[in-house]
Amino acid sequence: MWPWMLYLFLYFPEDKREYIPAAISFSVFLLIAILTMRLIVLISRRQEKEAKRLEQQLLGQKDESGRKSDV
Repeated sequence: MWPWMLYLFLYFPEDKREYIPAAISFSVFLLIAILTMRLIVLISRRQEKEAKRLEQQLLGQKDESGRKSDV
């Protein structure tokens, strides 16, 4: 029964120009997805650098005072 139901949703147009709007929308969404992923990686790298800087700052405070600070 499943193959029969899946065939209801398959549509291959005779006129191949009907693929153009789908290709355009796919390209736009693919570009947006790539840009979003690049933005996430960029923000993640910035946060990683900030966390390392903060960690070094906290470790520096620990070394100067000789004891661990309550942070």
